[in-house]
Amino acid sequence: MRNSEIFAGFSSDEYNAAMSAISAGEHSYAKGQLIFTAGDITDCMGLVVSGCVAVESPDMWGNVTLLALVDAGGYFAETYALLAAPMMVDVRADEDSRILFLRVGTLDYPGTWPGKLTRNLLAMIARKNLHLSERSFITAGKTIRRKIMSYLNAVSLRENSRDFVIPFDRQQMADYLNADRSALSKELCLMRDEGLITFRKNHFALHV
Repeated sequence: MRNSEIFAGFSSDEYNAAMSAISAGEHSYAKGQLIFTAGDITDCMGLVVSGCVAVESPDMWGNVTLLALVDAGGYFAETYALLAAPMMVDVRADEDSRILFLRVGTLDYPGTWPGKLTRNLLAMIARKNLHLSERSFITAGKTIRRKIMSYLNAVSLRENSRDFVIPFDRQQMADYLNADRSALSKELCLMRDEGLITFRKNHFALHV
C-alpha cells in the first residue's frame, strides 16, 4: 500500500505517521461476501490489497446495477467516509479479497501528511467522478447498440488502442450497461457479423 496513490508524495516518516493514525485494520472477505451495505455509515474507506470488489446499486425489487469493479490497488467508499453519509451502494467481494480500511473521516492531526492526504483524496474523488460521468454518457444511449458502441469507444480512447481487454464478463458488462444479457450477446454477435468488431470473451477489437 506504500505505493498507492493515496500516499503519493509521502516521505517514509509521513507514511508511517499516517498509517499509525488512520489504519483501521485489514480484513479478508470470501467471494460474494458483503463488505458494505446500502444504508451503512462509515468513517473508513477501503483499499483493495488483493482480489477484486464490485460496487453495486441495488433497489428494493432486487434489481442490481454494477457501477464499478475495483481491483487490487484500487479504493472505494472514500466519499462516504469523508462525508459520513449513508451509503447508496453495496460493496461486495467479487472474488476472495483482502481489504485495508483507512479511517479518513477525521484528518485533524499534526504534521504535514494530513494536508497531503486530503489533496490526494480530492484528486482520487475527481477521477472517480469523471468515470461516473463517463458511465452516465454511455448508459444514456437509447439502444443497446448505442450503449455498446459508446462503452467500447470510451475504453478504446482510454487505452489509446482499438484492441483491448475489458474488465467485465458478459453478465457484468450487461449490468454495467443496464442491458439484458441475452440481448447484449445478440447485439454483439450482430456487430461482429457486420464487421464492426471482433471479440473473444472480454478481448475486443474495433474495426472502423
